[in-house]
Amino acid sequence: MSMIQGITSPQDIKSLSLDSLKKLAEDIRSTIVERVSLNGGHLSSNLGVVELTIALHYVFDSPTDKIIWDVGHQCYAHKIITGRYNEFHSLRKHGGISGFPKRSESPHDIFGTGHSSTSISAGLGMVVARDLDIQKGQIERQKERVIAVIGDGAMTSGLAFEGLNHAGHLKKDIIVILNDNEMSISPNVGALSNYLIKIQTTTFFRKFKKETKALIEGIPKIGSTFTRLAEKAEGSLKGFFLPGGLFIDLGFEYIGPIDGHDIEMLINTLIGVRELHGPILLHIVTAKGKGYKFAEEDPCIYHGTGPFDSCEGLKNGNAQYYEATNLTYSEVFGKTIVELAEKDEKIVAITAAMKEGTGLSAFAERFPDRFFDVGIAEPHAVTFAAGLSTQGKKPVVAIYSTFLQRGYDEIIHDVCLQNLPVLFVIDRCGIVGEDGATHQGVFDISYLRHIPNIVIMSPKDADEMKDMLAFGCSLNVPCAIRFPRGKAPTILDDGYISSQITLGKAEVLSDGDDILILAVGNTVLRVKRIIGRLMQSGINPTLVNMRFIKPLDKELIIDKVKKIKRVVTIEENVLAGGFGSAVLECLCDNAVFDVKVLRIGLPDVFIEHGSQKRLREIYGLDEESIFRSIADFCKS
Repeated sequence: MSMIQGITSPQDIKSLSLDSLKKLAEDIRSTIVERVSLNGGHLSSNLGVVELTIALHYVFDSPTDKIIWDVGHQCYAHKIITGRYNEFHSLRKHGGISGFPKRSESPHDIFGTGHSSTSISAGLGMVVARDLDIQKGQIERQKERVIAVIGDGAMTSGLAFEGLNHAGHLKKDIIVILNDNEMSISPNVGALSNYLIKIQTTTFFRKFKKETKALIEGIPKIGSTFTRLAEKAEGSLKGFFLPGGLFIDLGFEYIGPIDGHDIEMLINTLIGVRELHGPILLHIVTAKGKGYKFAEEDPCIYHGTGPFDSCEGLKNGNAQYYEATNLTYSEVFGKTIVELAEKDEKIVAITAAMKEGTGLSAFAERFPDRFFDVGIAEPHAVTFAAGLSTQGKKPVVAIYSTFLQRGYDEIIHDVCLQNLPVLFVIDRCGIVGEDGATHQGVFDISYLRHIPNIVIMSPKDADEMKDMLAFGCSLNVPCAIRFPRGKAPTILDDGYISSQITLGKAEVLSDGDDILILAVGNTVLRVKRIIGRLMQSGINPTLVNMRFIKPLDKELIIDKVKKIKRVVTIEENVLAGGFGSAVLECLCDNAVFDVKVLRIGLPDVFIEHGSQKRLREIYGLDEESIFRSIADFCKS
């Protein structure tokens, strides 16, 4: 019998022996591998923090003590220990438990997250709130501790340092645990990452400290001034010799690094840290993928996976993750940008810790001097690209839709305001699926469309994706190409070959008199596949592949609505401020009021986790739902 079955809350592990805790770690690892192999999910990161999670819940009292998981893609062991083992089979399934911390799911999930580097700022907010309550007489809160667990990859983000800087300034009681596994998703990059992987020379420093103290104490009549100078010198030397010097300078007490897989050491250290005051940074070293040989050998590929054979692994088994023969949109981008860069030496590629995920591995290998992984620093990626652009380069910035949100101000201020030719390749647009609300790329049309100077395109298939990339690289203005997660069809079902890309011009795929269907991106082929059914129902549609969300093909729209008085817009984006809104604005601006318009898209809610197929069914974006919506609209 697995030990996990007897764990219904963190209290259940506090009486376990050290050997039992080690057995529990083994059981948790086995459970995580088994479930991720069936459901998909984040594997490497979760396997790396099992002992840390056990030690945290053994020493601290969640949810009274607040444990915040940065990024949150390493919370599976936390969910199991906090009473969700019986629901763990539903991980990332629609209606099941989330793959990330979620406040509505459990009081132990103190802060919801899916993007990196938020834990320190959020934790400091909780600390300040606690101390304000204590000042008002709520003395019982004095024992509450706040613990932020952040990876060294997440520590490359500016947001993390903003939190560290403020915490060090306020000198509040907060514990930051730096989980150092030398990786975020891709291997970490940058001077900070290199700094964090230095090995602490504890023997040398202790000897140095002891001998320095003896020397000072041997000086007769040492004054208070000299003592202060000596202490300052010791602190400076400590900062010079130890990897924690940066954190010490920011006002933190630095402890570590220690072995993040040694439960006994972790427990003893955390017990000591629990009694300290002021900002504390505990540096632990872990291995991503710990305990599962395939993930240990290649933690990148096991960062986030679909289902796979747990005995054979992704590379060797019949992994559903690789079941389709055609390329994903990300892979089409990766192959095409290499081809374009072969012909144009001005093209450079930039990503934010997502080289593999965005399809840029081949580019990085072929053009190492023209590839830049800036770490988890999306705002910097955008402004860095702007700087490259001013000097005649053609920067291509590949970032997921929800991560690009973090560079929103930079897109406006540094790129579009200066009308610089930066090409944004926006991956994972629309419904992403099991990763849930934090990762659904359903806002990018809305947050980009209103910005002056930017061109926004969305391909219907792989061939159009290639053409748009070439076209985007040729433009001398800011440009964005948005595309979904998943496989990219190579041609339309009937073998239709796309027409040439021309700025702001749409493509008519069928020409009828009853209804005008304006579709964007991956919704185009869904509509194309139901054209026959519509015609059998007596509905003769005009289907337009809009291609450009901005600038709209206003001339085509106005010309068509002169004779077709029913218009349907379809997009995989929120309706608020989206493509349908752009069409309505076009009609209004041109005084076209004698038409009926149906907008098909996503409602004003955060889209929960579940498979792409199931979520599209729920929100009316699958083929059957689109057919019914159009048919009902034509009857109205």
